[in-house]
Amino acid sequence: MLIRLRLPTHIQLHILRTRYLHHLYGAYSPTTTPTAQLPPSPTAVIGLTGGIATGKSTVSTLLRSHHVPIVDADVLARKVVEPGTPALAAIVRAFGPDVLLPDGTLDRPKLGRVVFADEAKRRALNAIVHPAVRREMFWAVVRCWWRGERVCVLDVPLLIEGGLWKWVAKVVVVYCSAEIQLQRLMKRDGSSREDASARLNAQLPIAEKVQYADIVIDNSGTQQEIQRQVDQFVQRIVKEAGWSWRLSWLFPPWGIASATLTLTWRALRRSQKLKSRRR
Repeated sequence: MLIRLRLPTHIQLHILRTRYLHHLYGAYSPTTTPTAQLPPSPTAVIGLTGGIATGKSTVSTLLRSHHVPIVDADVLARKVVEPGTPALAAIVRAFGPDVLLPDGTLDRPKLGRVVFADEAKRRALNAIVHPAVRREMFWAVVRCWWRGERVCVLDVPLLIEGGLWKWVAKVVVVYCSAEIQLQRLMKRDGSSREDASARLNAQLPIAEKVQYADIVIDNSGTQQEIQRQVDQFVQRIVKEAGWSWRLSWLFPPWGIASATLTLTWRALRRSQKLKSRRR
């Protein structure tokens, strides 16, 4: 059983307002199902995401304090373009040696300016970096399984946009209202309301991400409130792991079979929801 986190009224209203916006990014947006039951699986791979300034990093830090393994996509994105890596060599071939600093490391601000205003170049960069990051994430999950971890959390800012949500057992979205998100971003970056709004408008709205969630962690309140939600979340996922994670660790074919069952189950549920909404 997934966690029963009661959605606050303002989240429910956001879901109602955005239910029919699933055409954005050409993706189908399933409604939130916080009480769905997943089949037994090996090391439970959980996707953690949110919007800018919603508090995803705070939740990730709290999970680490509970000794939950975190695979941070941002950290891996820096790792895969370190000097000597195939991804960095591909970037230099695509964009030229000018994107390197004198010490041979990637000049991220300069590369950012190059791709910011050019959609084709941005796609070319993503085609180099994203597969490399996904490979690193895969092997990080395998290492978690090898160590016998019950759960593994993928901290991915673009979990929804990149389609990785389809490949995890559960999707956790860290939420706060759009206005709180805006105020936090302005305070964090010292930016104007207009600049902060422009950054938020360039991203998938947090209310849209909520529709993909199996679990919503509401970070609209105090530190104590989010701590309590994270504590509850950790207790439940450890309990839900049950005995099956031991069997999958000791007998790998069982782990592969149960992981396949989990992904198939989720695909069937998405298909059923899509058909019901077309009627």
